[in-house]
Amino acid sequence: MNHDRLAGKKVLITGGLGFIGSTLALQSLKAGAEVTIYDCLDPRSGGNMYNIYEFRDKVTITLNDVRNFEGLCAAVLHKDIIFNCAAYTSHPNAMKEPLIDIDVNCKGTINLLEAIRRFNPETKLVHIGTSTQIGKMHGSVVDEFHSEFPMDMYSANKSASEKYVMIYGSAYKLRTTVVRLANNFGPRSCIKSADFGFINFFIGLALQNKSIPIFGDGLQLRNFSYVEDSVNALILAALKEETNGNVLFAVSDSQYSIKDVTIWLSEIIGGEVRFVPWPEERKSIEVGDAKISNEKIKKMLGWAPEYNLKDALKLTNDYYRKCLDKYL
Repeated sequence: MNHDRLAGKKVLITGGLGFIGSTLALQSLKAGAEVTIYDCLDPRSGGNMYNIYEFRDKVTITLNDVRNFEGLCAAVLHKDIIFNCAAYTSHPNAMKEPLIDIDVNCKGTINLLEAIRRFNPETKLVHIGTSTQIGKMHGSVVDEFHSEFPMDMYSANKSASEKYVMIYGSAYKLRTTVVRLANNFGPRSCIKSADFGFINFFIGLALQNKSIPIFGDGLQLRNFSYVEDSVNALILAALKEETNGNVLFAVSDSQYSIKDVTIWLSEIIGGEVRFVPWPEERKSIEVGDAKISNEKIKKMLGWAPEYNLKDALKLTNDYYRKCLDKYL
């Protein structure tokens, strides 16, 4: 996808050493943007210096935390576009350490919004939301108007942070957009822990030819998105003024069961699928089917996924085979 309108733009990516943030950095550089990464490299959030190794000399890196308001105030100055990818992402850890999750996902977002309001109110902010903030699906499909009853602290705090972004946009006339993502996978993810999405963890197990555990029967339906598709949506949202004040789902066209995706993954990458009983701490926050519509973003931006799931799994396998030691 062509993002020539990014050329010459000054782009700030919070959480830019992580999975989605580093992919955004790479695509922004390819489009001719001037990129600054702001990241604290907290091991609980998935940052990895190797993610930017190939283009490390072309980006500016600020090692700092979104909980540091003064650091953010300096970072937002003179930026044309800001992508907020910084997050404390683990659902189980957020249940064990809810105050840390609030500090990063809620207070960190408010810190960024306040820094923008005070020191760069003309910038465009694209904030990453999550499909899990919906909770259990009511009706046949989830869209941007679906009710939200999140079932874990991470999802609740991401829901709250999204609302902060919308409030600041409306109250202070800031150019803010939220793009909600779902089950992203691909190069540069943290694949050594289930804290960064089950599909990425399964990919890590498969790469090591290990057993891949599916809880229960694995028949729950999900949208799965290749990271390049998600990044294309984020950049388009940043470049289009009509996205201001809007929440958009950027997800795949189709849904697949966890069972089917895991079987395909094992056939393409490796490992052996096994079915195990639900751990109580995971069963209590499981939402069941999540079938999400991408009609709004298609109509507003003309965006659509370009990668089919099996081809994307092959590309993911190709990436990690060359540098697996950097991710395990």
